[in-house]
Amino acid sequence: MLSAEMNERITRTDTGTPCGELLRRYWQPAALVEELDGPRPVKPVRLLGEDLVLFKDEAGRYGLIHKHCCHRGADMTFGRLEDGGIRCPFHGWLFDVDGKCLEQPAEPVGSNFCNKVRQPAYPCVEKNGIIFAYMGPGEPPALPAIDAFNAPDAHSFAFKGLIECNWLQALEVGIDPAHASYLHRFFEDPDEELYGQQFGARAAGTDTPVTEVLRNYDRPEIKVEQTGYGLRIFALRELDEVKSHIRVTNLAFPNAFVIPMSNDMIITQWHVPVDDVNNYWYAIFTDYRRTVDKQTMRDQRLASCTLPDYRSVKNRDNNWGYDADEQRTLSYTGMGRDINVHDQWAVESLGPIQDRTIEHLGATDRAITANRKLLMQAIDTVEDGGAAPLDDPDGLVAIDTIVASDNWQDDWRAHDMDRRGESPWAESPWRG
Repeated sequence: MLSAEMNERITRTDTGTPCGELLRRYWQPAALVEELDGPRPVKPVRLLGEDLVLFKDEAGRYGLIHKHCCHRGADMTFGRLEDGGIRCPFHGWLFDVDGKCLEQPAEPVGSNFCNKVRQPAYPCVEKNGIIFAYMGPGEPPALPAIDAFNAPDAHSFAFKGLIECNWLQALEVGIDPAHASYLHRFFEDPDEELYGQQFGARAAGTDTPVTEVLRNYDRPEIKVEQTGYGLRIFALRELDEVKSHIRVTNLAFPNAFVIPMSNDMIITQWHVPVDDVNNYWYAIFTDYRRTVDKQTMRDQRLASCTLPDYRSVKNRDNNWGYDADEQRTLSYTGMGRDINVHDQWAVESLGPIQDRTIEHLGATDRAITANRKLLMQAIDTVEDGGAAPLDDPDGLVAIDTIVASDNWQDDWRAHDMDRRGESPWAESPWRG
């Protein structure tokens, strides 16, 4: 358990907070590219407690600026997209994607006042369907060379969802492999693989559904290794004397995880604070062998949420769709087959900000403990004027497969290299 003071320190992310200053030193998802589809690509964004406006100019460049005009504070959400930037309708001040003031038409002819003011702005880049922003000081770091960014567009799909609680408790469910045997337990396995849905696949090289493996082998051995990018997490389930099921998952520090959907598809997922009591998950689904059926995956996700906020149809207002009869006969939670809803209940039911002074962590919580240690150390370093740890993608692999029990340390690597060798897209940066 943590003290109340330490819990505040690792959860609060507004401007000037120790954790907020750390997270601002990393690229953070700000929106899906598709959110700017349409004739007027302008969108209000709340990110890390800041109210911002995201826009795309006539040249296709993305800009993320403070919501209120630096002149008299008008709402730039209603700005006019024209003449190389976004123009405030109040007095016509025009700003480009970098926040530079290009025009002040109401000022006297010959005035150079526009050279003396800037609209606060953050640099943006787009990668595989997500617009990322850097909100920290100085020059932004390079984006890490991870598979989710290196995969071609045809092999990736991006989406998002709203979670109504603090970012850290939402992240922590993703680095907890043991919960899958309980929270995501089904009493009946799917008759066929469910495309684009985690645990809908068969265990690699077998006809056994992953749901059956998780249900029947519910006491995994959890191992955690610290890496240059964060943590590598192993969940080992011994199937018999010679074979084990292994899930290799990762914490990509500070607020992302990389996990397998199957042997061939992975999810890279960020938990980004909207404010201290709400966060968005942003995910890039990456397939090594096949092109992604984006429309099928989008239709699946859109059927379970409402736009424009991407809030789950099943939420705290309707008890996350809980059904007592279903809990007896179909699923451990009684909340349907969408495991995102299971996770959402698990983290939202903890309250807006989890009270970690009353928890009792066990052996299966090794990754939770290790991550909090990394987070506290990094916060201290940045607060003392040091540099935030940079992402190092070496060895960042997520895989769900069957391995030889007496050689699992090498076997999972061989399975990963096999799928990369068969992949039609570019060579991975993995050098592990």
